[in-house]
Amino acid sequence: MHHAHHAHHVLCGLAANTALSSEVVDRLIEVADADVAARLADRADLGHAQAVALFSRVAECGVQLAHEGRLTAADVDPVAQPDVALVLLDEGAGSPEWARALAADPVPARRERLAACPALPADVVKTLAADPDVGVVAELALWTSSDVVAGLARHPHAQVRRSAAANEATPPDVLAALLTGHGLPPVRRCAVCDQEATPFVHERQCPRPDCVLPPGASCAGAHESAVHDIRQAALRNPATPAEAALGFADHPSMLLRWALAARPDLPPEIYRRLAADLAPGVRADVAENAAIDEALMRTLADDRDPDVRRALAHNPRVPLDLLTHLAGFARIGATLLPRIAAATAAEVRRLVRSPDPAARMLVARRRDLPPEIRDRLAEDPDAKVVKAVAPHPGLSEARLRAMVDRHGVRVLTGVAANPDATAALLEQLIRHEPPVPKAFREIARHPNASARVLQACLTDSRARPVAAGRPTLPPAVVVALLDDADPRVVEAAAANPALPPGVIAALIPRA
Repeated sequence: MHHAHHAHHVLCGLAANTALSSEVVDRLIEVADADVAARLADRADLGHAQAVALFSRVAECGVQLAHEGRLTAADVDPVAQPDVALVLLDEGAGSPEWARALAADPVPARRERLAACPALPADVVKTLAADPDVGVVAELALWTSSDVVAGLARHPHAQVRRSAAANEATPPDVLAALLTGHGLPPVRRCAVCDQEATPFVHERQCPRPDCVLPPGASCAGAHESAVHDIRQAALRNPATPAEAALGFADHPSMLLRWALAARPDLPPEIYRRLAADLAPGVRADVAENAAIDEALMRTLADDRDPDVRRALAHNPRVPLDLLTHLAGFARIGATLLPRIAAATAAEVRRLVRSPDPAARMLVARRRDLPPEIRDRLAEDPDAKVVKAVAPHPGLSEARLRAMVDRHGVRVLTGVAANPDATAALLEQLIRHEPPVPKAFREIARHPNASARVLQACLTDSRARPVAAGRPTLPPAVVVALLDDADPRVVEAAAANPALPPGVIAALIPRA
């Protein structure tokens, strides 16, 4: 059993190996199972004839091959392979005749996927709009053009209206009507009263395994939870007019207030009201919204909830002094913030000169700093700042060594990730005492890692699968790794272009 399992990992790896000849790919196609076929379908060099051969051998990779643009309409029988035909239709590469055939498919899920396809013939759209399955009509309402969706917004079923409320092609006046309910016939049916006697409230922990109603769904005759969902979709839709949305800033439903918080088109007093909301999620979305003014940002900077302050740090228009203040105590992680990415040269210089290490760290995450600023940050007394700038391109080997000498394990992984780290420096990093396991993976991935360094990386369980795939390893080592106990290592070694062609040929069973 172990042997068959092991052979499978070898073939999966080989299927991804970039050094295969076209003949070897042909041989793999002949013996491929679903997993091997998935790797083969990903190959950049897979020819059209090979794709067709793979598809006829392993039908389930057809969807992937179609997504990758490897199959044409002539290669697919829409009756035998409707799922593959649907992918091509979705990418505009199918034929109108297929759409007509699929509109009558007995499986509702397929008609639903057809309804999401672009540029469908008018007669097919008409058929789908009258489909007996409400899920199909709802899917059409989500993706179709403005003239069709305007009609579907009047549909008696709430699920169809909810899709119309989410479609950005829906005309603004229709979205306003879906939001307020004015000017549309009332909803007649919803998912709850379709299957339950009303009034009915769905319990949060439903004991029925086959139940598809969301927790808390309710209908007492007016389809309450469904109407709420329609409103939420309309409020989240950027095409909904702001005037219609404004009235929901004081709505008792937290979810409806929350849907407003990220909108870019509301007047300042509405943002002020939402920034004082009891729900931290609402305040956080307001804090990250680029449409709020500076005065409101300064108020939100003192919010008691850390998520709100972190969201404000991600606001692309937050003032730098405020951002520096936030960086001292908001957990920002290793990300380059939008406001820092957009900082001007003068602002960058100001941040670098800041006495606050948090400000210097923010700017040290950029990867396009002028050399003198980059070098100044590399010599920063604070290890957090040095760690942030360590992967920046252009740092000299001497400077990278000095960073490690001064700050040791705290900056080692960052230095290992520097594109200009030389083979000699990587060797020094791998011998560092105490060892830094996290750096091993970075080093194993590094383009400048020598064979000797990569062999040292093989001693670390997490770096081993990365190192096993590097073509710099000696071929004999790669061949030995084909028998490793870790399947990820076996697969990486089999995908390694350094594997000798004779070994590759011997690994593929005869079809």
